[in-house]
Formats: sequence, C-alpha cells, structure tokens
Amino acid sequence: MTSVAVVGGGVTGLAAARRLLLAGASVTVLEQGPRWGGKLDRTVVDDLALDTGAESVLARRPEAVALIDALGLAGERVHPTAAKPQLLVGGRLHAMPPSLQGVPTDVDALADLLDADALALARTEPDRPARPLTGDVAVGRYVEERFGSQVTDRLLEPLLGGVYAGRSRDLSFAAVMPALFARARTGGSLLEHARASLPVRTGAPVFAGLVGGVSGLVRALLDDLRDRGAELRPATAVRGLARTGAGWRLDLGPEALDVDAVLLATPAGPAGRLTEELLPSAPALAAIPYASVAVVTLVVRGLGSDRSGLLIPPGEMPTVKALTHSSVKWAWVREQAERTWGPGVDVVRASVGRAGEAAVLQLPDEDLLDRTVAEVATLPGWEGVQVLHRRLTRWGGALPQYRIGHRDLVADLRAELAGTPGLALAGAALDGVGIAACLASADLAATSILDDLDRGARPHDLSPAARRQESQR
Repeated sequence: MTSVAVVGGGVTGLAAARRLLLAGASVTVLEQGPRWGGKLDRTVVDDLALDTGAESVLARRPEAVALIDALGLAGERVHPTAAKPQLLVGGRLHAMPPSLQGVPTDVDALADLLDADALALARTEPDRPARPLTGDVAVGRYVEERFGSQVTDRLLEPLLGGVYAGRSRDLSFAAVMPALFARARTGGSLLEHARASLPVRTGAPVFAGLVGGVSGLVRALLDDLRDRGAELRPATAVRGLARTGAGWRLDLGPEALDVDAVLLATPAGPAGRLTEELLPSAPALAAIPYASVAVVTLVVRGLGSDRSGLLIPPGEMPTVKALTHSSVKWAWVREQAERTWGPGVDVVRASVGRAGEAAVLQLPDEDLLDRTVAEVATLPGWEGVQVLHRRLTRWGGALPQYRIGHRDLVADLRAELAGTPGLALAGAALDGVGIAACLASADLAATSILDDLDRGARPHDLSPAARRQESQR
C-alpha cells in the first residue's frame, strides 16, 4: 500500500486525506497546532454552538455540497433566509445596490451612495473607451478608472473586504474575479461585462450551511478519516522535507517520517519554506502576504433588525468592517437562540481587521471587545440594545492576499510540481479562499498524487523525458 503524508489539518488537508484514503492509500495527517479544522471553528455560548470562522459554503459550486452529502450531513444542510444586507455610507444605512462582487451592474441604483459628480462620472462608463488589458491589474484601481473612486471606496471595498479582508487597490483582478477579468481583457464597458457575467438565476440557493454550524463539517471529516484508518497527528510540526531514493522524508524533530508522496495543505509561508530547495517559485509562494482578522460574537437583546447584516467601507468606523445578523440570516440560529434566551434576542457577528491594520488587533482581548461593542452601539438601530454575551475569536494570518500576478505564480508552481512527482500543494493560497475552492484544490492535489503513484513507485528518479515516455505507455 502506498503511503502519503498530508501536512495541514484544515478542511483542505482533511478533505484531501479522505480522497486519498478512498483511493486505497495509507494516509498520515500532520497538523502543527493542537486542534483540527484550520479556519473552521466554533464558540459555545450557554450550550448554543456558533461558527466563529466560515459560516457558509458556496452552493453553486458542487464541491462543498457533495462533501456534506457524502459525510451523511444532507439532513442538516440548510440555506440562508431571504433577508438582505445593508451598506453603511456617510453614517447612514443604505440598501445594497446590485453588483457583481462590488462591480456595479446598475448605475442608477448608486444614486443614494454617490455624490452628484461621482454619479455623473459613473453614468458615463458604458460610453467611455476602455483599453484591452495586456496583463493583470489591481481590481480596485481598474474599477476606480472606469467608475470613479467613490464606487471603489463605497461598494467594491466593503464587498471584497468581507471576503479577503484586503484592499481592493492591491488585489489581483485576475485572481479575485477571473471570469470578469477574462471579459474585461478585451476592452469595452466594465458595466456591460459585469452584467454579462452575472450567474443565470435558477432559483437555486447561492449559499448553504449546516444546523449547528459549518464547523460540524470538520468533526464529520475527522470521524470519517478515523473510520477509514487514517493516522491523525495533531501538535506535530514538520521541520523539513527532502526526497529520498524511495520517496520523501519529513523531518518531525525527534523523528522522521518516510512516505511515498507528500501533499502540503498549509498556508503559503510554511509551504514555501518546506519546498524552497524543490521548487523555484517557492520563495514567491512563501512571500504571499496574509491578513489577520477577528470575529466578535455578540448575543444581544432589543436589536430587532430584519436585515442579514451590514457591510462597512473603510473610513466609516475605526475597527468594525462588517456585521452578520446570524439569527436573521439563519433560521436555525434564531430558533435555538430563542429557545436558549427567549424572544427578542439576536446573535450578531462583528468582523474586525483588514490587511494593513494589524495594530487594531494588538489590543488585549477585553479592550478589543470593549472597543468593538462601543463602535457597534453607535450604529443606527442600536440605541438601547443590551449585550448579553460576547466572545472574541482571533484569526492570525487568516486570509491570503492575492496580489497582481497571483495566477501566474500559481501556474508556475503547478508547472514545477508537474516536474516533481509525488509532491502536491493545496489550500486557500492558490485558487480561492472559500470552502468550495479549498475543497477543489484538495481534490486536484490528491488526484495529482494518485496519478504520480500510478506511474511508478519512484517517479522522481525519472528525467522529464523519461516521465513523458512513461506516461505514454
């Protein structure tokens, strides 16, 4: 039986391990930290478990929904309510205008968000010539060029900030919006390209969650891996990685682990450091910056909002960048919250932290909680709201920042990995930060490992020409 080490115990690594086990490999999963799940976790408040990391999966993609069903969780799968979020601009609450991830699809709907000159400029976008793009650009700068700075600041920034905790003027257009970028490369109106890129409305839910929280996916994965015979080793750091005559050796400090193949499902920094002598692009991988964030979970009485949340552009508030009204967004949260604390109680998640704002998160826990609650209390509709419980969850180095040229880096890495059989990379640093995207990268990496192992027990001993000949037999 072939042996594979999966390094990284987040949802990507656990899903990759499952794929390898299903194919008949012997799998050891190594996780540096004391717990499993990566950026999926929960807090328990008076017996009510609430997600403190990701709280939904993209249902339009098949990967996450398929895994949920395969793990026997289909009966727990739920979808958000029809409630919509709002936008805070100028200290006032506004309806969220239609857009494609913050790129406008209806300029007239921006009238309440922009001043008169900015609205007049945005309305000229379809009529102004647009050059074809010869390469990647920063999405925020391109949207600013086409629609003006207020559209970038007030619409694009809060939407992308909610996904990447980044600055849109630093993020790669090609990486964060690949389909729209492919259209924009030809030139022409970005408004028309955004409209043409909108998903076809089928009535099917866009997102899905789990009763009890998406973090339940991790527990189900762990149970499944144990049942299939995986060796799970938390609190195990990998200090080095080297090729051997028969496969790979992982330096675990006091011991070494010899395996036929290795799948790295870690953040970019550790993956780059472990492969620095194996992949020419490893230094660039290790240099991918990450944003740290925090989630403040609040149980409150007296809010009474019918909106699913609030997006907050930079400059509107010092600390908070978004609110999710979890008990409005998810029916199961409302039901369980009312069962625990009675009617009139809401569960709210406040998101704190953006790329380049590390100082905000350096406050002691109680100070950061006090500051967050004080800011939220100034929002319209929060007058007289009583905070019953509050919890802080810190996510240091949580979200990779896709800079200009990111897709070229990923393409280079995969080309180099093709010449290094028995080694694969997966995770949020590559193709997307959402759960579905991470699961897709897990499957791609596991498939690559299995293909390499099928081609021979010692694939790295073959020259590139010999490998091509071997693959054609």
